[in-house]
Amino acid sequence: MEQEQEQQQSVNKANPIKKEAWEWAKALIIAAALVILIRWLICSPFVVEGPSMEPNFYTGEKMIVNKILYKFANPKAGQVIVFHAPDGRDYIKRVIALPGDKVRVEGDKVFVNGTQINETYLQSALEEAAKKGIPYNRLNNFAEQTVPEGNLFAMGDNRSNSLDSRDSRVGFVPFEKIVGRADVIYWPLNKISLIH
Repeated sequence: MEQEQEQQQSVNKANPIKKEAWEWAKALIIAAALVILIRWLICSPFVVEGPSMEPNFYTGEKMIVNKILYKFANPKAGQVIVFHAPDGRDYIKRVIALPGDKVRVEGDKVFVNGTQINETYLQSALEEAAKKGIPYNRLNNFAEQTVPEGNLFAMGDNRSNSLDSRDSRVGFVPFEKIVGRADVIYWPLNKISLIH
């Protein structure tokens, strides 16, 4: 009888431990499922590689890409996007023109529907190049074309060193190739900020 009581007490002690372990396991499984779901459907990390978005984004910076936004809204000019490029990599560029827009690039001037756009995000770089007496965009002009339906025209901020829609290897970006909008820089810590 005494031995049975000891066994029952041992089972009762083990049950709370098992119950607690099971609760932790369930919590971890749910958390992992949520992380996978969020990353697959809502947002994903992206690491900048290469100089094409300087002086606004640099190699090694990490950001969160909002993957769900463009399921409900269309991209807008000036937004920074990540898309699947024809070479199989993901590129980060800035939206310049939308479907039906006529776009052309002449040196440092970018025209959409015949009007030069105001690129405030490049103002300091343009002024710096002007002080040196050189154009900021020393390469890659683009003769006027109309952006086809379901596509956009995107350029890197580093106009002299960016493979983007001006080049036939990239061309216009189909909406279905867009991963999402770059929303937040989260690394390095001193650069944590929303992306405008």
